[in-house]
Amino acid sequence: MSSTARILVVDDERSMQEFLEIFFRSEGYEVVTAGDVQSALLHLEGNDFDVMISDIQMPDGTGIDLLEAVREGSPETVVVMITAFASTETAIAAMKLGAYDYITKPFKVDEIRVVVEKALEKKLLASENKRLKSELRHQVRDRSIVGNSSAMQPIFEMISRLADTKANVLITGESGTGKELVARGIHDGGDRAGKAFIVINCAAIPENLLESELFGHVKGAFTGAIQNREGLFKAADGGTLFLDEVGDLPALLQVKLLRVIQEKTFRPVGSTTDYKSDVRILAATNHNLPEEVMAGRFREDLFYRLNVIEICMPPLRDRRDDIELLVGHFIEKYSTGLGGKVLACSEDAMQKLLQYRFPGNIRELENVVERAVALCRTELIEVENLPPALLNPAAPAQNMRIPPDGIDLHKLVEEYERSLILEALIPAHGVKKKAAQLLGVSFRSLRYRLEKLGIDEAAVDKARGC
Repeated sequence: MSSTARILVVDDERSMQEFLEIFFRSEGYEVVTAGDVQSALLHLEGNDFDVMISDIQMPDGTGIDLLEAVREGSPETVVVMITAFASTETAIAAMKLGAYDYITKPFKVDEIRVVVEKALEKKLLASENKRLKSELRHQVRDRSIVGNSSAMQPIFEMISRLADTKANVLITGESGTGKELVARGIHDGGDRAGKAFIVINCAAIPENLLESELFGHVKGAFTGAIQNREGLFKAADGGTLFLDEVGDLPALLQVKLLRVIQEKTFRPVGSTTDYKSDVRILAATNHNLPEEVMAGRFREDLFYRLNVIEICMPPLRDRRDDIELLVGHFIEKYSTGLGGKVLACSEDAMQKLLQYRFPGNIRELENVVERAVALCRTELIEVENLPPALLNPAAPAQNMRIPPDGIDLHKLVEEYERSLILEALIPAHGVKKKAAQLLGVSFRSLRYRLEKLGIDEAAVDKARGC
């Protein structure tokens, strides 16, 4: 064990004090001795001890008195009691109050050595667990979620408070606001941190495959099921399942998810056996679920099961104080792979970023900075490194007047829709899935619109300036 470990020995027999002091010093520990309760309390004031070894019977009190004082003032100190054979019942009572172990007089040297080593191991494990838990909680701010704005302070507080609970959480907000990062923060800060954190995008998987993806299937359950397959509920056992875009969950799957939440069991496709589910469910959506419930597209009972606690993520336009911080974070992230040549953003470029509304929120900002870092040839990102859509954003149709000869509404709407889709495809580097997320629609919906509007790869490349 570590030579810096500190032990407090409390015994009214001077010979026992001296014996234990000599023995533990020879083992490499720092030792302090006391002959009564009051002396021990003085040593405990303002001093940290890893282990306290205390006799139960003393002239001015008992080891139980000391144990209670330690529990109140130094709860991380591990307590070992020494007792005469006739007082073992008192020692057992002390263990119920929080003592780690007890040794009966007379004892062998090897016996007390093993007990103290195990006590120190317990202390070390408890301290390491506390440190790791603290680190994981700080990662919510330091690694995952970047922001100091007033809009984000309640979010950080909620993540910290919810981490150690079992409550289902619904994370709402526009696409690209960081809903998955919040879910990871809740998982990483709680007692499931060492277990699986599994993400499924309910809008990205075809409806006919989604049930099998969630619950698994048995061999022969359907055409192509050539072997048993474990679903995500099984894979996430003991951990967390994050249901992204849960508002797009088909009606049949809503019923089955409700059953899992209520009964804590699930059944693979084609099976007749139910399996227990120890999974914490975190869900996210960019839909207005109360409106979806009113429209009959989302089950009300499932909504209330998922929405035990709601965290609403603010859009980037409501946390502009975080933009400079986020830009610096993304510059560091993407410049590292390029030898760290890009160091900052010029004042003019930053002003452009601060003036832009970022309809795609943080995800769009990250894409903009990644693109700028890749194009930048100096230490500073300049205005010319920013995408054209950011420099000349499409003006909203405000104060529009209909001319006397009328308008072609269908054509105007199509043109505006086309410009928005192309604007989303630019920061998404032409990746349709990312563009769909920026626009707040499903991938299937975007693909339909691309075909309807005749937007091909050449049109995307032209808009991107390729």
